[in-house]
Amino acid sequence: MPLVSEFFGIKIYMYWADHFPKHFHAEYGSSKALISIQESVVIKGVLPAKQLKLVLAWCEIHKEELIQNWNSAQQHGEIAKIGPLK
Repeated sequence: MPLVSEFFGIKIYMYWADHFPKHFHAEYGSSKALISIQESVVIKGVLPAKQLKLVLAWCEIHKEELIQNWNSAQQHGEIAKIGPLK
């Protein structure tokens, strides 16, 4: 599972040919969540409140890049790195 971005101890991953809806995986310590790209909401799992707010803000900022990565991953193509939240 390629690492897409990392910021404030949060790691963002995407799988190739993953199931719908369009999403990414966020990890912080032992906490993990699947985040919907389109709606910027948690599909499954849990993150601490502060880290969740950061991940959702990052998702909104990078939505187009995330969608491009998702579409590429569905074709087993390149999953590009995306800049961190600053």
